[in-house]
Amino acid sequence: MYVCNCFGVTEAQVKKHAEDGAGTPRQIASACKAGTDCGSCVRRIQALLGRGACPRRELADQGQPVLSELSDLSDLEEAA
Repeated sequence: MYVCNCFGVTEAQVKKHAEDGAGTPRQIASACKAGTDCGSCVRRIQALLGRGACPRRELADQGQPVLSELSDLSDLEEAA
């Protein structure tokens, strides 16, 4: 199955590059150009690399602050 239609990169090729040490979409792109044209395959590449989860979504689901910098800024505004 094709992951990147722009460059004809298959799922098997992405997995092979990952086995060879490519651990990020950028490293996959360096190895085979996948994700460097239209970008529509980047999320699929992330999923194949096991990086599909969004850490901020996990924090939000747990009820924890997602953007602590913004909450710190609002504290400063209240103090002013």
